[in-house]
Amino acid sequence: MRLYVFLFLFLPFYGFTQSYELSSLTSSAKSSLRGLSVVSDSVAWASGSNGYIGRTADGGKNWRWMQPSGYAKADFRDIEAFDALNAIAVSAGSPAYVIVTNDGGKSWKETYKNLDSAIFLDGMDFWDDKNGIIFGDPIHNKLQLLITNDGGISWTDISAKANVEMAEGEAAFAASGTSIKTMAIGNVWIATGGSKSNIYFSENFGMAWQKYEVPILHGKNSAGVFSIDFYDNNRGIAVGGDYTKDKENSNNIQLTTDGGKTWHKPAKPVYGFRSGVLWYDEKNCFATGTSGTDVSRDGGKNWYHISDESFNVIKKAKKGNVILLAGNNGLIYSLKLK
Repeated sequence: MRLYVFLFLFLPFYGFTQSYELSSLTSSAKSSLRGLSVVSDSVAWASGSNGYIGRTADGGKNWRWMQPSGYAKADFRDIEAFDALNAIAVSAGSPAYVIVTNDGGKSWKETYKNLDSAIFLDGMDFWDDKNGIIFGDPIHNKLQLLITNDGGISWTDISAKANVEMAEGEAAFAASGTSIKTMAIGNVWIATGGSKSNIYFSENFGMAWQKYEVPILHGKNSAGVFSIDFYDNNRGIAVGGDYTKDKENSNNIQLTTDGGKTWHKPAKPVYGFRSGVLWYDEKNCFATGTSGTDVSRDGGKNWYHISDESFNVIKKAKKGNVILLAGNNGLIYSLKLK
């Protein structure tokens, strides 16, 4: 049975009333879900702890959950899907795995494995259905970087291309698989936290990098940027904070208008720690986390709280308008603008 929650937001300054519909789709998987890939209004994939991966082909009405053989202990923090048959899942921690399916999850092939005790992969994104990038926490102060040009069948380690060093105590967060963002012309942004909070930017598919400071809450291993999204190559949002203090909002969101070089606070911030952000269209933006979900109707300048429900990640359909959110205990919701 679906649970429908109607949320109404009245903004007198803008002179309209906007409503949002949160619908519970499933909570059947015994997994903390952090990976989410929404292909279309019908097809979506999710992944998480205890080796669980889920797929829907009917807009979330029904989900097929699977635990690929040999990966019951894996924590699949990110997943990238291209259609109902093809998907790639990445695990966090050591050993690190990348597994690929081409038959809707009936079978999986391991295309990358790393037994180094220091390896920790945080997330991935793709420029198209063939070219993608995975990044991980630093080893010897260098980002760990893998690229593919065959849709995940093979991976090349390009960590040596990480020409800017990270600070001691600086790392990334695999909270939602969304601390990385690619754009079609070869741009890629990676966000970090901990002792320092930075954006690492490449304009040539990861072959060279620049580093920009993000003045968001940081300074401890539980704080920093947890998620980023860009509307275009200039306008972006970074969210995060301290996940151990998820209702505090002293400095949990920053905006950029120059591709991440400089950042500034919005006029009205989000209402707490946020691990997922979505720039839906030019005006509508959403941010979610363990203390709830917020919306902005003016491109991230002002934020309003619309739900206390706990989630880890939010994603929009690549080809469509469906928005899905996922969280702990196998929780998946849809969010609709009314």
